[in-house]
Amino acid sequence: MFELIQPADNATSQPQTQQPINPQDQSFAQQFRSKFSKEEQIDWGGSIAFFGVHVVGLLAIFTGISWAAVAMCIFMYYFRMFAITGIYHRYFSHRSYKTSRFFQFIMGFWGTSCGQQGPLWWAAHHRHHHKYSDTDKDIHSPSLRGLWWAHWGWVICKRYAETKEENVKDLTKYPELMWINKYHGVAPFILAASIFFFGVFLEHAAPGLHTNGLQMLAWGFFTSTTLLYHGTFCINSLAHIIGKKRFETGDLSKNSFILSLITMGEGWHNNHHRYPYSERQGIYWWEIDMSHYILRVMSWFRLVWDIQLHPKELYTEAKTGVMNEQVTA
Repeated sequence: MFELIQPADNATSQPQTQQPINPQDQSFAQQFRSKFSKEEQIDWGGSIAFFGVHVVGLLAIFTGISWAAVAMCIFMYYFRMFAITGIYHRYFSHRSYKTSRFFQFIMGFWGTSCGQQGPLWWAAHHRHHHKYSDTDKDIHSPSLRGLWWAHWGWVICKRYAETKEENVKDLTKYPELMWINKYHGVAPFILAASIFFFGVFLEHAAPGLHTNGLQMLAWGFFTSTTLLYHGTFCINSLAHIIGKKRFETGDLSKNSFILSLITMGEGWHNNHHRYPYSERQGIYWWEIDMSHYILRVMSWFRLVWDIQLHPKELYTEAKTGVMNEQVTA
């Protein structure tokens, strides 16, 4: 159970030679957007929990507002945003650092508390995105299917509800990860209950905070989860529309300082698409990457190690603008 986990060779799929669709080609884009299959319609029944979180999150205002509840909301947002960026993305999707099998399980369970399904489901779809980014096979390209679809439309349709296990064969060999992936609703339920009872405790132990169980549950779980959904989804949608492009990556990925603050470093999306093997998303010191800083601290305690960084040749490419073909994406 404590064996060391090595990054898989196929953790990041090589990009295809297929060229991305030009977003200026509106005739093709409009034609493509009309080709949604029946499986790509909104699964209203299967999305009850997803929409329910939004409804309760928006109605949190009726439970009252306290500094304690708002602080819990902000804390739970960033606590779980790291689980998406530092764990689901940089570890399970790209295997850009190593850890033990035990801590791999802890991280996977932590990630499911975000309410964005299991680590295998998340990693499988993300690897597919890198393989076909902004081509007609990319399931959430805003240039092809529109901003709404890229942001959350694809998440709530039947076609992409299943885990594409063929994309994550390096992960399916761990039965504990398969269990987490199947029962991904366990962690959110435990978290929601814990936040509620913490609020009940504060109501009696610290009445001066003016909070209670229901208020803590509404703000600390439902509102923070709603914000977490859309913070994460911004990378699928806005990070391919707004920002600046440093590297020629064959897709429409861009860098955005604002998105990097919202997502703890994921806003440096063009950097990431140029060299997805690197755990660090920002290249220069001023490109704030909170997930990277946290992982560096974790490495001091040997919770993670062998953190992959950008090769020095990439810095030359960033400076000159001339692509170095020896640096493979």
